[in-house]
Amino acid sequence: MPRTAEKVESLAREDGELLDALEAVLDVVEDEGTVEWSDVSDEMTSGQWGRLIEKGLLVDADGSGFVVDDPDGVRDALTDDEVSDAAADGDEESSWSSYDKLAGVGALGMMAGYSLPSIRNAIGGTLDVLFGPLEAMLPFYVVVMVLAMLTGLYSTLLQANLMDMDKMSEYQEQMKEIQERRKEAKERGDEEALDRIQKEQMDAMGDQMGMFKEQIRPMVWIMLLTIPVFLWMYWLLGTGQIQGQRVVLPLVGDISWQAGILGPLQAWIVWYFLCSMGFTQIIRKSLNIQTTPT
Repeated sequence: MPRTAEKVESLAREDGELLDALEAVLDVVEDEGTVEWSDVSDEMTSGQWGRLIEKGLLVDADGSGFVVDDPDGVRDALTDDEVSDAAADGDEESSWSSYDKLAGVGALGMMAGYSLPSIRNAIGGTLDVLFGPLEAMLPFYVVVMVLAMLTGLYSTLLQANLMDMDKMSEYQEQMKEIQERRKEAKERGDEEALDRIQKEQMDAMGDQMGMFKEQIRPMVWIMLLTIPVFLWMYWLLGTGQIQGQRVVLPLVGDISWQAGILGPLQAWIVWYFLCSMGFTQIIRKSLNIQTTPT
């Protein structure tokens, strides 16, 4: 794929609206030879204008405005099916599906089980069919370790498959580039550039919201699967089946499972989080899975 087409497709994957901005700029250049920000300010944001410059598709014409680099290649790319598909994929990836929204509603509904015994008993009794035999064979501290490893495994896999690390990296890189240009403009006292960059930062807030949505999306599925596990452990302790069992924790010593350690956090919750953090790190390293943008 030619270099220009690669740049255009990259923009399409990042944000389909950037293609509309590029086409608006190209139309002005084809009619007038050059383009200024004022010519297209009604058709795009300053952030989109800056993104076209950053990508090298819009270049300075020796102080007399801007021109499109390789306009024929850009026009061909804009009509290319692969670029259109990339734009559609990018829009789809950045939005929540109806299943994601249902998962969020379900997770919120299950959270009521912490305060409503009827929900807690229903979920706990149902999951006891699955986890009850495990609890009957193993000490409770081992059961917690097994559940922590299980939740750590699916949490890592969900984050790896539902979070677009490339898109999140692009968001961070864009903000870093804006901050660097703002610093340079401030050093040379360019008030006009500072005003333009300030507008870009405001526009970039929408990108920050997109990154936030990317981070939250796997969390709703993790909560949907993890809250029932927590409710089962909560329910099990409430039935008295673990009555009398104790555990020796680092820095705490011998303590009962329902004793408070950190404020309202009981020993079993602290033990779960310790196991979960440890197993999650091991799983990520073992599977070479990255869950944070670079």
